[in-house]
Amino acid sequence: MRVGTHRTFIATYMMASRRNGAIYTGMTSNLTARVWKHRNGLLDGFTKRYGCTRLVWFQRFAWVTEAIRREKQIKEWKRDWKLALIEQDNPEWLDLAADWYPANDPNWTPPEGEN
Repeated sequence: MRVGTHRTFIATYMMASRRNGAIYTGMTSNLTARVWKHRNGLLDGFTKRYGCTRLVWFQRFAWVTEAIRREKQIKEWKRDWKLALIEQDNPEWLDLAADWYPANDPNWTPPEGEN
């Protein structure tokens, strides 16, 4: 599930505050940029309020309509189902974007915005 810095793709994703903490489900056309915004508190709302800075699950899609459909599906699920989906691929609730943003590289800039 790892991707290199500055690669963009359409995805449905889940951010969490910690293991079994607050969970946010979203969809984006640029996951790298969106996660950067969540991690740095640049998006007002649920993720900022509850500290959802850890990318714990994502699924790539070829089409935005597919990602929107999946996002809506997951948002209707019971919490236990969301937990099971995360733990199926990420049982330790690791931050899947932990190595996406080089902290000590002076030539690195944050990813471009998204649609």
